[in-house]
Amino acid sequence: MAIVLGLPKGSLQDSTFALFKRAGFNVTCSSRSYTPVIDDDEIKCRLLRPQEMSRYVELGLLDAGICGYDWVYENGSDVEEICELNYSKATSNPVRWVLAVPNDSPIKTVKDLEGKRISTEAMGLVKRYLAANGVKADVEFSWGATEVKAPELVDAIVDLTETGSSLRANNLRIVDTILTSTTRFIANKTAWADGAKRAKLEQLKMLLLGALEAQRRVLLKCNAPASSLDAVVAALPALHAPTVNKLNDAQWYAVESVVEEKRVRELIPVLRQAGATGIIELPLNKIIY
Repeated sequence: MAIVLGLPKGSLQDSTFALFKRAGFNVTCSSRSYTPVIDDDEIKCRLLRPQEMSRYVELGLLDAGICGYDWVYENGSDVEEICELNYSKATSNPVRWVLAVPNDSPIKTVKDLEGKRISTEAMGLVKRYLAANGVKADVEFSWGATEVKAPELVDAIVDLTETGSSLRANNLRIVDTILTSTTRFIANKTAWADGAKRAKLEQLKMLLLGALEAQRRVLLKCNAPASSLDAVVAALPALHAPTVNKLNDAQWYAVESVVEEKRVRELIPVLRQAGATGIIELPLNKIIY
């Protein structure tokens, strides 16, 4: 038994391969290949554009796939959502489909789009958005470089943004956020109902989520004299409680805990002041709850 898994080609490709690496799977693919190699005999990979991933999963041509929720919504695909994977091409933040116009445009709200021309790659998303707001406008498909089309070719655009830097660089301002999207792990419903395939997909889900959880945490270790142990333990956050072990010297203890990486710069001075020595910060690959 092998599951056929769709991996996203394009902006998410490198971050997806890196996530699988942290989860324990080596995925390699040549620049011209659409069949990545993975070191697991129970998985066969296919490299596809995220825009079409959910359609092939729904049809059963793929057992499962990874793509943004926005494309599941855009395609209206009837698939099983296994889990949300909070990562994107640059950050762990969600991406947004936004309505944007030139900085000097008179368009202030969606109502101002009446009779205007809009360029986007997500035609279904925009048409539903306009219909929900009772606005009639001309929506045209964009084959790329959407940001440069306003104001010479169109009045407004609807485009995907993660940080907003590209919009600002093209002198565009955001009027409204239409949809917020994160990466999803999805499955074909028939494959999900298959006991063996579901077990493999559940295992993959656990490892991927564990890798994502570990990405924002580190292992902090230190030594503490008996006289400072209570103060050191009190200063150290933990998933449950710090681990404390006696050293060969009965007057000293080893203390360790998994903490958020962003807090380490604050914790180390506090631990040092509390009496901790030999403080070590170690990266993690996976955290499984």
